[in-house]
Order: sequence, then structure tokens, then C-alpha cells
Amino acid sequence: MMRHRRIPRAKWKDEVTENGKRWIEQAQDGMSAERFMHSMIGYHSMFEGSLCSMIMVQGVKHRVVNIGIGTKQVQVEPKGTSVSEYIESQAHKLTPLEMGIINQDSDDATRLRRFCMILALKQAYVKAIGRANGFDYARLEFNVPEETAMGDSHPLTGWEFRIWKTRLAVARRDQIVNEEYECVCAFFRGTTDSKFIFYDSADDLNKWVQFINIDQMVKVIPKLTA
Repeated sequence: MMRHRRIPRAKWKDEVTENGKRWIEQAQDGMSAERFMHSMIGYHSMFEGSLCSMIMVQGVKHRVVNIGIGTKQVQVEPKGTSVSEYIESQAHKLTPLEMGIINQDSDDATRLRRFCMILALKQAYVKAIGRANGFDYARLEFNVPEETAMGDSHPLTGWEFRIWKTRLAVARRDQIVNEEYECVCAFFRGTTDSKFIFYDSADDLNKWVQFINIDQMVKVIPKLTA
């Protein structure tokens, strides 16, 4: 990312907060104080299944470090488990309201997608605040139909949640396997409310999300090591 911006390695530092949130600080080098303050780049990366994700944002440090991404593959675990059994095994991560939302529909595919979306929302928020290890997901409540978020029974104000689906066709030996993921980006904007943005069309999603396959990544490696 920094090489693409033509910023030499000696001109930026990879920093980390006490709770493990990372950001990139560029050398000021003639930038005004105002521009320098807004030049910080917060980022977060994770992987699940066949999907590796990275999210980044530029701005002032105290906001850009509060960014996180959550991805949840739409499948039961372990393989062969019924959807009802799988959701019940994860009930300790959900509130009664969330369980009610998930079970409003009798269709297993719909219930599983709803469950995975709620888990991805919680994962993204927890990663954004730097509290991933040992955090009790039941402390959070996401009412997706009403587009509200609560933490310890208090509104989570100032947050933006961007929600989308990712579908992959993955080569497994001599077969192509289709995989689907519920994805969420959580970012603290400091507003007086929380905002949910759903990306249902590829055109809207492609305005800010870029998909790169492994072949494209391999072609970039020589440039990174040059």
C-alpha cells in the first residue's frame, strides 16, 4: 500500500497502541501540522477459511486506530451438523433478542446467514476496539432489522458498520468449491448515532472494496522485494 503511494520505507513507521491497534505514521517532511495530523493510516487484517482481508482508513490517529473487520464463513461447524444444532452451540455469544431475530424464519439458509452476519458484526466491533481476546460477545447486541447496536445495555454511538457478502470459487484439487462469507467493517466516526450500510450490489461495493486473487498477489511480490 505504501509502495503504491510512492512513499519510501524510510519515510513511515508502523506503530501500535497498548491494546494492539496498529497505524502507520508518515514522516512530516514539509507537511503542515493539520495535514500531518490527518495523514495517519489505521489498518486491520484477518483471515478465515480461504478469505484474507485487510481494511484501512486515513485520518487522525484517535479515530483511524478504531477500525476492525469481521468475516464469518456461511457454513456449519463441524461439517454435517444441523443448522439448529450449530446455532444452539453458539447461543452463549448471542442475546435473546438476537436469537429471536435469527429464528424468525424457518428456512435454514436464512437463519444461518443471519447468525453469521451478527457474529461478523460483533467480531468487527471487538477487533476495532482492540479487545479480541476473551471478550464476551453476549455483552453486545446487534438488532440488524432496527439497525441499532448496544454494548452492556448502552447504545454504541459514533460507529459505522459496513456490511457485505463475499463469494469465492476456490480450487480444491480437481474441483471448484463455492464459499460464501458475511463481512463487516466497523469504524468509529464519532457521530451521535450508529449507522449501518448494506452493500447489496457489486457496483456499490467495488467503489471501495478491491478483490485480489492469489495469482495477482504473486505477481506483486518481486516489486515488494525490489
